[in-house]
Amino acid sequence: MNPTSLTARKANLVSCHVCHLLSRAATTHCPRCGSSLHQRKVNSIARTWALLIAACICYIPANVLPMTISSTLGSKQTDTIMSGVIYFIHSGSWEIALVIFIASIFVPLIKMFILAFLLISIHFRIRWKPRDRTRLYRLTEAVGRWSMVDVYVVTILVGLVHLGALANVDAGPAAFYFAAVVVITMFAAESFDPRLIWDVMEQ
Repeated sequence: MNPTSLTARKANLVSCHVCHLLSRAATTHCPRCGSSLHQRKVNSIARTWALLIAACICYIPANVLPMTISSTLGSKQTDTIMSGVIYFIHSGSWEIALVIFIASIFVPLIKMFILAFLLISIHFRIRWKPRDRTRLYRLTEAVGRWSMVDVYVVTILVGLVHLGALANVDAGPAAFYFAAVVVITMFAAESFDPRLIWDVMEQ
């Protein structure tokens, strides 16, 4: 960013976090929607760190505990996310295995890494490629919800395969933790204020 560029902060303007209306910085509440106005999201860094740490904690049981519990004629089988991926690979369904791996393992993990990288870069006031870091944030914000595909699959299986003593599929404890990871990382991305990336450039 050019140091001489006019920004909203330099122009004494503040954007509403709800309806994005620009108002004078002296205004305490948005004249359009009534929300409180702040130059930056309040406690953005601390809140994002807290949510990110919580997501990292939930990520471990989400991948270690069974996602599904299948019972067929009295015998039970438990499958984690990774064991499900391996099963589809061995059965020749590479496409399904790839979708589950990307959506359920790779995307949540890379999203947490990106958020941690952005937070660390702000903490150390790194000026490296702010435009690319902003794009990383937008990517993280956009793809987060697609990680829920594994939960959708489990929900469909539980609803369809319910044949009493013959065959049953039940959701395992990992489903709760995995859903928590997805939801918490979505809140973490929402709590993060990407304008903090550019503040160091302006200063």
